[in-house]
Amino acid sequence: MPDAIAFYLAGLPAFVLYFGLGALLLVLFGLIYTTLTPHREWRLIRANVPAAALAFGGSLLGFVLPLASAMRESVSLFDFLLWTLVALLVQLVTFCLLRLLVPDLGRRISDNEMASAILVALVSVAVGVLNAAAMKG
Repeated sequence: MPDAIAFYLAGLPAFVLYFGLGALLLVLFGLIYTTLTPHREWRLIRANVPAAALAFGGSLLGFVLPLASAMRESVSLFDFLLWTLVALLVQLVTFCLLRLLVPDLGRRISDNEMASAILVALVSVAVGVLNAAAMKG
C-alpha cells in the first residue's frame, strides 16, 4: 500500500505547478479583460448588477475551457503557456468583435441589460469550446 501512495503522490508536484500556474493565468486574464472592457466589472458586481457578473463569468469560463485543454494536451510548460496565450487573445478578440456588433455594449451591461450580458457570456463560452477543441497535441 505505501508503494501505491508513493506512486500517486509522485504526480503531486506537476499538479501543483500546473494548477497554480493555471490559477495565476486565470487571474491575469481577468485583470486584462477588465482593463479592456469599457465598464467596471467589479464595481458593477459589488453594486449587485447581475449582467456584469454574467458577462464576466462567461468570459472567464470561455478562457478556462481552452486553458484546461492546453493543460491536458501540452507537451511542456512552454507549450502550455503558448496555447494559453492563444486562448487569451481569442477571448479578447471575441469581446472586441462583440463590441462592434452590439452598439454601446459596455453601457448595456452597466445598465443591467441581460440580453447583452447573456450574449457576451454564451459567445465567450462557445468560442472557448471551439478553441479548446482545436487544440491538438
